[in-house]
Amino acid sequence: MVNVDSDGDVAVRGSSWYQRMSAHVAHLQGQLNKFVALRVQAGGISAADEEIVTKVTAHLNAARTALQGPEGRKIRRRMSGAPADRALANMHEAEVALLRIAPREELRNKGFYALSHAWLHLGRDEELPRQLEAALYRGTDVDPAPGTRELAAITLHAAYQAEEAERARVRSFTHMVVSAAGVMWILAVALGVWAAQNYHVAEIFCFPVDREVEGSEKVCPLGDSAGSADVFFLEFIGMLAAAVAGAVSLKDVRGTAGPYHVATGLIILRLPVGALLAAGGILLMSGEFFPGLTRLDTPTQVIAWGFAFGILQESLTRAVDRQGRSLLDNIKGPGSETAPPSNSCSLTAGPALDRVAAAPTDEASASRGSRIRRGRRGRRGRCD
Repeated sequence: MVNVDSDGDVAVRGSSWYQRMSAHVAHLQGQLNKFVALRVQAGGISAADEEIVTKVTAHLNAARTALQGPEGRKIRRRMSGAPADRALANMHEAEVALLRIAPREELRNKGFYALSHAWLHLGRDEELPRQLEAALYRGTDVDPAPGTRELAAITLHAAYQAEEAERARVRSFTHMVVSAAGVMWILAVALGVWAAQNYHVAEIFCFPVDREVEGSEKVCPLGDSAGSADVFFLEFIGMLAAAVAGAVSLKDVRGTAGPYHVATGLIILRLPVGALLAAGGILLMSGEFFPGLTRLDTPTQVIAWGFAFGILQESLTRAVDRQGRSLLDNIKGPGSETAPPSNSCSLTAGPALDRVAAAPTDEASASRGSRIRRGRRGRRGRCD
């Protein structure tokens, strides 16, 4: 990675999530620098505000450390998403602290920003967003209602805590999928090695030409006698079938803006499951578990059935796919749909509320935010 600003935030190399988070850290650092400069011009920073500035700086430095991390663990870091979650948690705390020391004239706009996040992650009927909404419309840009600052900070913090819980569930699910895939890989390799070292293990994957005749010739995956590579080849065919099924299932996969490789983990899980199902299915047929399917006449038939059993893993992993998609859908971001308020007054003002959800967060958008709020007050008049 190559950083191009004095704080080490803006990068010209790195993954997409690193770029986005690094840019947001730079934005928060700029907000902090502006606050300090304004207070210095006004005559100095109070001791209480200086404590908050120190904490914000510590959080931003912790976010930078999490984003950069050790170079030698890139693949592991990208698969786990842990650095992104650590960085995001510190960025959230820094943003809440910045709201507590924001200039008075910016407080109302930042309050609408907190309100939009609360609607996304807490819901519109929760008590905190309802109280914040009422406080924001009681005050004005230059004279916010008493207690608005702390209420906005508490609401934003609660919304961020809910968002982090959503992300933590996805990361935990990814860890479980990757761990399960690792265990399955170990079992598949162990079975192949065992069969390669022990002739009797490999032999149980063969089919006698005539079960009534003792010592009859056998049909095995790679010939007429058990070999050390039989089970490995059978597992490879199962993995091949699982890979084909996994490629077809990608048509239902949606990309994610976060560093959570759920789809990748599920593809990795399919491969050893397909290998073990291919071996297990042939083992069940050899043991006459399926009535009418107790005899295969050629090695090609054995391999073909192994491929079929490898495809069948899709029916097992599909439920895991659904769980992964459900968890990803629960991570809400800008543009996500939120449930409309339950009370009739809020329903009347629904279109205006949706416009407020995109409320500005900086001075450049303040005029647009004022127009949004005027429209919202006009609609509220019909509810009072």
